[in-house]
Amino acid sequence: MYRRNFLALTASLPIAGAPAKRIALVITEYRLNAHADVIAGRLMGGYEYYGKRVAPRTLPVTMYTAQVPKNDMSRDMAAKHGVKIHSSVREALQAGGDKLAVDGVVLIGEHGNYPSNEKGQHLYPRHELFQQIVEVYDSSRRAVPTFCDKHLSYSWDKAKWMYDASRRLKFPLLAGSSIPVAWRRPELELPVGTKIRRSVCTFSGGKESYGFHSLEGLQCMVERRQGGETGVSSVQCLDGVEVWKWTDANPWAAKLMDAAMARSEKRAPGNVREKVDKPSVFLVQYRDGLEAALYLTNGYAEGFTFAAEVEGRAEPVSTLFWLQGERYYCHFSGLAHYIEELILQAKEPYPVERTLLTTGILAAAMDSSWQKGAKLETPYLSVNYRPVKKSLYNQGAVPAPEKQS
Repeated sequence: MYRRNFLALTASLPIAGAPAKRIALVITEYRLNAHADVIAGRLMGGYEYYGKRVAPRTLPVTMYTAQVPKNDMSRDMAAKHGVKIHSSVREALQAGGDKLAVDGVVLIGEHGNYPSNEKGQHLYPRHELFQQIVEVYDSSRRAVPTFCDKHLSYSWDKAKWMYDASRRLKFPLLAGSSIPVAWRRPELELPVGTKIRRSVCTFSGGKESYGFHSLEGLQCMVERRQGGETGVSSVQCLDGVEVWKWTDANPWAAKLMDAAMARSEKRAPGNVREKVDKPSVFLVQYRDGLEAALYLTNGYAEGFTFAAEVEGRAEPVSTLFWLQGERYYCHFSGLAHYIEELILQAKEPYPVERTLLTTGILAAAMDSSWQKGAKLETPYLSVNYRPVKKSLYNQGAVPAPEKQS
């Protein structure tokens, strides 16, 4: 498996002598450990992937940052790698000229001094920055492969506009989290066509920001079920004691939650109900009958885990989406690799519809929580797509910290 994936990696290297694909970086904030650091830093400086040091296969040439905090890294990193800073999105995409002058755009709209609304959603301006990108595409009558970090927007309507713009202008769009392409412990990939009955994920961190990561973990697994993805019919978010009332009424969820949390490498002793101070659960009802529950387990189990009932198996299948900490965050190397693939091949390496759907589920869950646990019907989430057959998650060796730049 390792050899096959490494051969696939080397097969996509650019041809010697071919001009490098030029990238514009559009960023909200670039500071230590922010997403701009762990993604754009790898695109400029290279990264460790499948046990090998990978030099940049594309060429970041311009950058725009919406905010420049006191601990900003963008100016130093841009100077180090020969990237020119511009004062607007348009100037960055046009490299100071009068038309689109890059072969790809990377939008990292995560982190920065932005407000949250009454629902607890962080109002990052991904949609607004994406609109400015699309305006350049429209005026240049040319569009290029584009990546958007994390969920498309806090708003379903804004997210759908972004997706529709990519289809209208026919440019490849990639979006989402590092979770689907991170390591898994134990390694687990469900064959396409697997009959999945029910699923549970657990996560820790902020309800919105880390709930999205958990939804991406869920979706990259269950999209491989029999019939492919057909969308979600309803979403509900329960908080506090209502979480355990619902769990008691649905024993399958308790069993799968235990199986999922058993994969966490950091668990507190004692009972989960006593340890989790502010529990929440996202309840997702899929159009084809699949049920999923995603538990927020702050105080008891850390990380992102998955478990599912699979037809023909007596016990649940389960795994941990394993992330490397210690400042190095090499689980982002897989994401950097597929961003480069997007731009080099001018083709979506995996369906952007996955992130369109998880964006909509998350927005509905936050609405439901704000409405005191109302069950929300979501006919607009009839998102249909088929997964990539081959495994895309990182199965290479974990790089040693001293090897990182």
